[in-house]
Amino acid sequence: MTAPFTRSADVTHFINGALVPASSGRSQAVYNPTTGAVARQLQLASQEDVNQAVASAKAAFPAWADAPPLRRARVMFKFLELLNRHRDDIAAMITAEHGKVFTDAQGEVTRGIDIVEFACGVPQLLKGDYTEQVSTGIDNWTMRQPLGVVAGITPFNFPFMVPMWMAPLAIATGNCFILKPSERDPSPSLFIAELLKQAGLPDGVFNVVQGDKLAVDGLLNHPDVKALSFVGSTPIAQYIYETGARNGKRVQALGGAKNHMVVMPDADIDQAVDALIGAAYGSAGERCMAISVAVLVGDVADKIIPKLAERARTLKIKNGMELDAEMGPIVTREARDRIENYIAIGVEEGASLVVDGRGHKVESLPDGFFTGGTLFDHVKPSMRIYKEEIFGPVLACVRAHDFAEAVQLVNDHEYGNGVACFTSDGNVAREFARRIQVGMVGINVPIPVPMAWHGFGGWKRSLFGDTHAYGEEGVRFYTKQKSVMQRWPASIGKGAEFVMPTSR
Repeated sequence: MTAPFTRSADVTHFINGALVPASSGRSQAVYNPTTGAVARQLQLASQEDVNQAVASAKAAFPAWADAPPLRRARVMFKFLELLNRHRDDIAAMITAEHGKVFTDAQGEVTRGIDIVEFACGVPQLLKGDYTEQVSTGIDNWTMRQPLGVVAGITPFNFPFMVPMWMAPLAIATGNCFILKPSERDPSPSLFIAELLKQAGLPDGVFNVVQGDKLAVDGLLNHPDVKALSFVGSTPIAQYIYETGARNGKRVQALGGAKNHMVVMPDADIDQAVDALIGAAYGSAGERCMAISVAVLVGDVADKIIPKLAERARTLKIKNGMELDAEMGPIVTREARDRIENYIAIGVEEGASLVVDGRGHKVESLPDGFFTGGTLFDHVKPSMRIYKEEIFGPVLACVRAHDFAEAVQLVNDHEYGNGVACFTSDGNVAREFARRIQVGMVGINVPIPVPMAWHGFGGWKRSLFGDTHAYGEEGVRFYTKQKSVMQRWPASIGKGAEFVMPTSR
């Protein structure tokens, strides 16, 4: 068993290959959500710190962009080796600052490593197209070239995996990257920087700026930052998309979610219950792909609600470093209070509170930010607990008469991140996948997070921008296409030409 992460030193910036203290004099506490105690202090960036990081990245860009893709891939291979060696150390950091159980943190690290493995194939991913003789004596080809300095703003709920969605592909394709991680769990960002340096990445290619809105706005408004990736809530995603686009940047902003799981009458009930419990309460519901709404079709609700209630009441909620833990604490006291306030709103709105998780205490950890699993039945689409993202261990059950009503419910929601359908009918599954207006779909898979080479992204107000994260979509986001047409003097006719080249 890996020892808990106990480092207590201040969390600072990483700029031009070295740890750099903030110049602002501002800081804020980083908590251990399991104990409720302050674990370390985070130094917050000033505009000067942001400018220093951007200048470092800009200076490193020409040489790194000119490095052959194979050489960049070799750095990624070494980084991959180091990540595999330290995967449990990273997982312990995540549990210490986020609170998710250690086994779930290990899964997060594994999924992040998958992206690094994909990025190791960058020589193949950057291959262009070539056409000989597109017109008489003229050949045409395309190439993909890096953008320059790019940045990523990442959320608290996946402090390792989401930075891996961005940085490895950005760096492997020849860009220099600035990471602005969440203030709530910033330590993994510095460990990533340390391992990249050990892997041979030149100084300045990867930088970390710790901070709050000042740092975000500094990156958004800096003229030398060419593109920005973001994962977080929809209001902030929209703000980042609009601000970045106004400043002429390429922006990829992934927003909020209200993921539904439709359970058809012919579904395997026990399988559906297992799926709902894991997807609703895993990581305390603090996942953008968590299932927060169960759409129970026909008479399936009366079969499934008692089983869900029994399981929700008996969740093993404890210190996440204990290997039998099923759910840990909420990331902050404020987040826990917001979640429990939503439960009160659901009661006021008339939903049936089957299991109330409010006020849950872990006897040995009285000051931890714990709440229990909560289950609502008879939730209506007009209720706030249905419409708004709670981002906690609250499962809202909605009853639908038939398949058509279930599909309409999902399609009418403003979010379109992830969705699942549990059924044993192949035709229902096929129609669901075709008709549902959601970016990521699971058939008998509760959390359909695509693998590294497929790309991640929702629809509607769950994504602002034109490309999904990672996969080949990520390669396209971090590069720009250049088309070259070439003709040599021996094939050039005499005299001026006043027509477009054609294939005739």
